[in-house]
Amino acid sequence: MTAAREAGYEVYVVTRVRRHRSIIEARGIHVVPLELSRRGRNPIAEFKVVAELIRIYRAIRPDLVKHIAMKPIVYGTVAALFTRPPAVVNYMAGLGWLFTSDSVKARLLRPVMRAVLGRLLAKGHVIVENPDDYRQMVDLGLAPARLSLIRGAGVDLHEFEPTEECDGIPLVVLPARMLWTKGIGEFVTAAERLLAEGVAARFVLVGDPDPDNPASVPIEKLETWRRDGAIEWWGRRDDMPRVLAQAHIVCLPSYREGLPKALLEAAAAGKPIVTTDTSGCRDVVRHGENGLLVPAADAVALAEALKALVEDRTRRERMGRRSREIAETEFSSEKITAEAIGLYKAVLS
Repeated sequence: MTAAREAGYEVYVVTRVRRHRSIIEARGIHVVPLELSRRGRNPIAEFKVVAELIRIYRAIRPDLVKHIAMKPIVYGTVAALFTRPPAVVNYMAGLGWLFTSDSVKARLLRPVMRAVLGRLLAKGHVIVENPDDYRQMVDLGLAPARLSLIRGAGVDLHEFEPTEECDGIPLVVLPARMLWTKGIGEFVTAAERLLAEGVAARFVLVGDPDPDNPASVPIEKLETWRRDGAIEWWGRRDDMPRVLAQAHIVCLPSYREGLPKALLEAAAAGKPIVTTDTSGCRDVVRHGENGLLVPAADAVALAEALKALVEDRTRRERMGRRSREIAETEFSSEKITAEAIGLYKAVLS
């Protein structure tokens, strides 16, 4: 958003306002409140959200609208059909719970959503974050000319910098929303297994639950794990550079991602990473170079990978240096924002 404003655009953010409004407005960006709930199911209330979005688009009369995440993409594209802005960009930041869950509800809704998405996304340009999602969009019927692969949101290489590894018991950090689909359960099981084997390490969850997400881990469960002593739960932290400076290993055993910001920050901080061989995650980690890849939903393989790095400081340090190199060459915020601004200019031309 800041890069777009600096490029000469007038930028409006239409969002549910809870915090950070003043920070956004300090960048010269307009904030327009919209009460959108990701778990909203009341048809009348959801219709009112779309109607309000149509009203906002008519008032602002944007040249380009960009929708981020599944529900804003659906509602925003419908609103755009009524208001006809010159350009529509839909940012698929991962395919979300509907495409990652094995629940009965998700399996039933998935074919319907695929059909709806195929029609809606054909109305504009689509950004995806990894090659797997690119292929998914092609399978939905999108023409490659309407697709762009932009690898995440980038990372500030000045905010996240390498530090010397701290002495003491290795600290393994999992930074994420507390969702089952982030591999939280497998991480706890792996920690319990390693501690039972006598492996000297601390295992920390950093992040809050997300009540709007069906895969959210209940707070009661997190508190039980913390009391049992296998893991520490630090909750939400707004000082992630400091958290990562303490970490010896960063772990994200997610089932699927777009391109996880947490791993970009870990790479920029020069940390070895243990993650899953899944969409998005494997785009940041090269197995054996800057970290280790394990199968998703496999707590045993996860424990073995964590143990290998916990017990080998030299390997951790070598992988950490390679992580920083990858962040510098592929994921700097300057590189990624330049690609986004280039796309805006192209779709408006």
